[in-house]
Amino acid sequence: MTQSKDNLQINAGWLNAAEHCPSPNFNQRPANQVPRLLVIHNISLPPRKFGGGYVRDFFLNRLDTSVDPYFATIATLQVSAHLLIERDGQLVQFVSFDQRAWHAGQSEYAGCDNCNDFSIGIELEGADDVPYTVQQYKQLARVTAALIGYYPKMTTEEITGHEDIAPQRKTDPGPAFNRAYFNRQLKMEIQG
Repeated sequence: MTQSKDNLQINAGWLNAAEHCPSPNFNQRPANQVPRLLVIHNISLPPRKFGGGYVRDFFLNRLDTSVDPYFATIATLQVSAHLLIERDGQLVQFVSFDQRAWHAGQSEYAGCDNCNDFSIGIELEGADDVPYTVQQYKQLARVTAALIGYYPKMTTEEITGHEDIAPQRKTDPGPAFNRAYFNRQLKMEIQG
């Protein structure tokens, strides 16, 4: 099945407009689970520094620990997200939306544990207190509209931040994420 929204197409869980960098850090969703929740994250490697391709390396388990001392503290972690939206709006997909990416960790949403089982994780290249770019908001809205069109159980009400599903552990996407602005962009995307 293919769904199109403003030239964004999803085919077998892969976004046509994204660079595909398949991560080994994924597995199958439980048989009774389908994507119904979108979780928004942020990431920058090293922290608060953008570019360099280190997020890609991290999700592909090939982070060079000699580049920055911080990398040694995370190099053994095996994590991924479905999609990364870089500062310039570039889309990089690591895991099929149909599969279970390892992005949420210990988490809970609306009384359900293990959010990885039923969610899609999108990383914005950024930091909690650094404003996100207009390009990132526009791409996030475009992708979200495409996901809502493709997955029947996803709705505009089922969008949350990592901080909301793991409040004792995580703070992203943080106060810099302008939810009202994103919601306006998403509404415009959905209404066409």
